[in-house]
Amino acid sequence: MSENSRRSFIKTGILGVAGAGALGVPAAGVAKAASPQSSAPPFKLGTVTYNLAKDWDIDTIIKNCQATGFEAVELRTTHKHGVEPTLSKAQRIEVRKKFEDSPVRLLSLGSTCEYHSADPAVVRKNIEETHRFAELARDVGARGVKVRPNGFPKSVPKEKTLEQIGKALNECGKDAQSLGVELWVEVHGPETQEPPHIRRIMDVCHHPAVGVCWNSNDTDVVNGSVKEYFELLKPWIRNVHINELWRTLSPWNTAAGLETRLPAPGLPDWQKPYPWRELFSLLRAAGYNGYTLAEIPESPEPIRLMQYYRALWEYHAA
Repeated sequence: MSENSRRSFIKTGILGVAGAGALGVPAAGVAKAASPQSSAPPFKLGTVTYNLAKDWDIDTIIKNCQATGFEAVELRTTHKHGVEPTLSKAQRIEVRKKFEDSPVRLLSLGSTCEYHSADPAVVRKNIEETHRFAELARDVGARGVKVRPNGFPKSVPKEKTLEQIGKALNECGKDAQSLGVELWVEVHGPETQEPPHIRRIMDVCHHPAVGVCWNSNDTDVVNGSVKEYFELLKPWIRNVHINELWRTLSPWNTAAGLETRLPAPGLPDWQKPYPWRELFSLLRAAGYNGYTLAEIPESPEPIRLMQYYRALWEYHAA
């Protein structure tokens, strides 16, 4: 190799490594991503309409997802798509046909049904609403309905509330099973989002039609890792919500194989690092073959955002 060629080679290599670091990709990860050992994951990418697609109708949701390789959608209640329990039979058939005629799957309905209230009448109202969403899911061809806990009443012992939620879910699960759909309990709410609380709910519920929607919360992370709490909930994970994929561990720590989470004093949770590659590796190892649904803010350039997001997803999932 000539001296000029050597200088050119070194310069190109340095620029390549610098460019990789600027994109949040460790130098070691560049080679790894191209390795024959890397393979497509068994799970797929989709989106929640909250909030990226909250102002899109069904046709726009399908068009944008198809254009960017997003393969499924969870339709969150109150959004412009209008897929609500108030739909007529004919409207339900129309919704189902639109998705069945497209490459985009209507995976789930994102309800806000919750069962933690200290008022039994409120809990009963939410159980009845869950039934209406389960009927709607059956009619439009969705596999599941997302439900949630949403905190603890101040005047009630936490254990009592967790048991109440679990028992309500057992009742709702029996109903959902009779309709041929599932309920997915989102890891959600002040304190209730802590995985040990969700595990207690699932132990009380103990129904095969009720699973968990992993929500990629900051409270999943223990000493830089989600493994402990992933294992705690793994038997029930039926769906996965993901968010800002740039919230990752330092590329240099990742390249060095370190699992220690970098301190981020003063940052809100949504800006703190999250070990996405570890999560995706755990999903792969568990044989998870469902969907990871992006739950991200809207953008004035949605197609551009979704294309970038898919590229990041492919990197972390490889």
